[in-house]
Amino acid sequence: MSAARTNSSKWMAPEIAHVMYQRALAVGILFGALSLGLAIYPYTREQFFHSYLLGFMFWLGITLGSMAFLMIQHLTGGMWGMVIRRPLEAAMKALPLMGALFVPIGVGIPYLYSGYGESHGWFNAVPSDGHLWDLSRAYMQRWGHGQFLFLDGVIGRAIIYFVIWILMAWTLVRWSNEQDAPPVQNLSPRFRRLAAPGLILYAFTISFAAIDWVMSLDPRWFSTIFGFIIIVGECLSAMCLMVILETVLSREEPFSLWLKPKEVHDHGKLMLTFIMLHAYFSFSQLLIIWAGNLPMEIRFFLRRLEHGWGWVGLFLVLFHFAVPFALLLSRPLKRNPHRLIKVAGWLLFARFVDLFWYIEPTWHESFTWQWGYLLDIVVPVAIGGLWLAYFFHNLRQRPLLPEYDMHAQEFLDYAGVAHD
Repeated sequence: MSAARTNSSKWMAPEIAHVMYQRALAVGILFGALSLGLAIYPYTREQFFHSYLLGFMFWLGITLGSMAFLMIQHLTGGMWGMVIRRPLEAAMKALPLMGALFVPIGVGIPYLYSGYGESHGWFNAVPSDGHLWDLSRAYMQRWGHGQFLFLDGVIGRAIIYFVIWILMAWTLVRWSNEQDAPPVQNLSPRFRRLAAPGLILYAFTISFAAIDWVMSLDPRWFSTIFGFIIIVGECLSAMCLMVILETVLSREEPFSLWLKPKEVHDHGKLMLTFIMLHAYFSFSQLLIIWAGNLPMEIRFFLRRLEHGWGWVGLFLVLFHFAVPFALLLSRPLKRNPHRLIKVAGWLLFARFVDLFWYIEPTWHESFTWQWGYLLDIVVPVAIGGLWLAYFFHNLRQRPLLPEYDMHAQEFLDYAGVAHD
């Protein structure tokens, strides 16, 4: 194949990406300052950390879901992935930012886990079960003993998770950068060699991270499928964001040149797939725990199906699954980006509500309005503003297509776009 060459400036992100960067940064700074004030104020400090965990898990999910989809694309190929490959990489490159944003989680451990430590409520929450107490202490307590320097188990494992994720992301981006300069080359075998074990490693690490950061909020509850629920939710969130982004960017070149109904349709089908997977895993979790009828396990769902929380659960059944599922069965809707973007935006909101339903009932027995819930909006918006600003900054640094990838050249020919 001849070394076809493209014009670098032709494939850079349009001006709207810079506008979105400025707006997101302004929102992040404004809401970040407000969140910081609420964190300092004693009356709202505890709720701040609850809301921070919610926002952190939501935006981390989009970041890691983007990395997972990127590795899936390297394994399977297909035009559906080429059109969003650089946006996926830009989202994945936010992992160092998420690593830095984990610091407040470490600081807020005493507020998140009912008084973390031997002499506090987290371990004293399970005094009647000595075996569970020992397991919880061994897993959540500190590493080391005596005079040796040690880390909290949660923080120590978090460092390992982020090191693994950042190394994988850095390697994928570094190889992708090589395809921005001639000659045209096919690096697919190299990408596949990393993507195959990388997906397995991602699944293991995020499963343990979900146990550390979400499931451990209630030391009595456990679920062997919870990690898969988080994984599927992250992939769904990432694809929804990609659909929104591609629709916005397609108003101008170069995205308007190569975004075709077929690729939009493929992205809609992926959304439908992960909606069904999430519903299947969630129902399986409920069915198995309910059928087992063990007091230590069913209390998790009893708390979330009574005292008003059941209405949130019903909302999720209807608007996280039933309605989007019915809408995405429509082929014309999946091929129309201006209609699909509405479903994607709604599903992102439903994903946030799903995390809210998992996290907030830990501290609030009944779902009644209280001013503290405003922090569940303010703090995630602050994190999201900073995340989106960093994302659009990354997106503007490189062409929206890896120009000297052999498959990118094939994609341009397929899209009917002239290239030099």
